[in-house]
Amino acid sequence: MDPVIYVFLAALITALATGLGPLPFVIWRSMSPKAVSICNGIAAGLMIAASFSLLQEGMALSPTRTILGLVGGFVFIAISHQIIERYDNFHIGDIVGADAVKMLMIVGIMTLHSAAEGVGVGVAYAGEGNLGEFITAAIAIHNIPEGLAIALVLVPRGAKVWQAMGWSVFSSLPQPLLAVPAFMFVTFFTPFLPIGLGLAAGAMIWMTLSELIPEALENATSPMIASAVTMSIAGMLLFELLLRAV
Repeated sequence: MDPVIYVFLAALITALATGLGPLPFVIWRSMSPKAVSICNGIAAGLMIAASFSLLQEGMALSPTRTILGLVGGFVFIAISHQIIERYDNFHIGDIVGADAVKMLMIVGIMTLHSAAEGVGVGVAYAGEGNLGEFITAAIAIHNIPEGLAIALVLVPRGAKVWQAMGWSVFSSLPQPLLAVPAFMFVTFFTPFLPIGLGLAAGAMIWMTLSELIPEALENATSPMIASAVTMSIAGMLLFELLLRAV
């Protein structure tokens, strides 16, 4: 098989794996306000854990560029949020207003995150040995809880399960789209990888602290949300630890 096609298909698999994240909501349909708050707390924990993983990976490549990307991600998402909030009638399908804004923000942030991962896949395949296959498998499995994080924000706000699955896959499409050029032009893309990782991490941290946790505290106690955030971070870190041990 042509190496370019192989890299594209491998990265496409990682994108499709994100669509598995919302599957628990096929069974779990109705939620109380407290359950929605807990979902926000769990999503916040998953995003915090993912953001620190991105920062760790970026710092190993270039601390300066990663920090630059982190600040850039914060500035970008803060300005974008202010611009979108000006449109009172903003809607996604039948969902209007603040909920639609949050849905757009979470999908946009995870898409930015996926762009950095796509470059990582392409760069890995350009290296020696089976690093590309390992990175592909790791990201594909890692994408499942990220799809869950998206669903935890979308479904409680009125999105259907199939819509959450679609948006989850959509958010990961930059992986196959950027893996191929990164594979073909690895020398050009490699210096930008830590910046992209920092950008995604900065945006995720801002979204978590500005939107998800404050909203989670509206219908649940601080200890309850703190527990949800902490346990989801621990779960994500354990998941990554087991993944690296395989």
